[in-house]
Amino acid sequence: MTSEAQTAEQQPDHYDAFAEAYARANENGLFTRWYTRPAVLDLLGDVAGRRILDAGCGTGPLVADLKERGASVAGFDASPAMIRLARERLGDEADLKVADLTLPLPYDDEAFDDALAVLVLHYLKDWSRPLAELRRMLKPGGRLVVVVNHPVIPPVMYPEIDYFATVPNEEEYDFDGVSATLRIWYRSLSAMSESFSAAAFRIAAISEPPVSPDTPPELLPPSKPDPTRFIGFIFFTLEALS
Repeated sequence: MTSEAQTAEQQPDHYDAFAEAYARANENGLFTRWYTRPAVLDLLGDVAGRRILDAGCGTGPLVADLKERGASVAGFDASPAMIRLARERLGDEADLKVADLTLPLPYDDEAFDDALAVLVLHYLKDWSRPLAELRRMLKPGGRLVVVVNHPVIPPVMYPEIDYFATVPNEEEYDFDGVSATLRIWYRSLSAMSESFSAAAFRIAAISEPPVSPDTPPELLPPSKPDPTRFIGFIFFTLEALS
């Protein structure tokens, strides 16, 4: 069933059609395995004993990373195929659910110390309800780590896009030989900041990290002065205000 909130965005099960190819492509991919995951773990620091929610957990690699570091982790994704693959990775005991971030979520108020929204929000036009739900589930002072496509990408790669407008862009990707079209909603840095503030979050840090020092050299972009740094995603650490 399509909700009103989903009509302008990708359907929740969009990833079902290419979930297995996506998982294969990203298991050792530069942007996921060697860039996003280590950067998120660095931002979180010591998570032992903390209760963490991974919103849009996909096949569960960050859930696995955090569990190995002693956190108690719950994860959800709107794609049933992604959750199936996550359960294959993590086992039946993992706290995984099929749920849609644009709808009310099946978790109690102030249930988590930290939450992640990694490469999730840029698929959504309206951030107000998702951020409000994430704030509801966090304890005061809890952290939300958000990772989205960098807002400078449109002026560089898609100059026809108005930087100051919130607009969608259809982008073609290849996941291990399987083609997929993803709709990315771009918005300005100031629009992101205003959305965070409206949901009672304070920006504690903005990060544009390098890749992991363990990255295989053959995965790094060629012909760059410093191939370990490039404009890809922007990382926010947000604090839930009282």
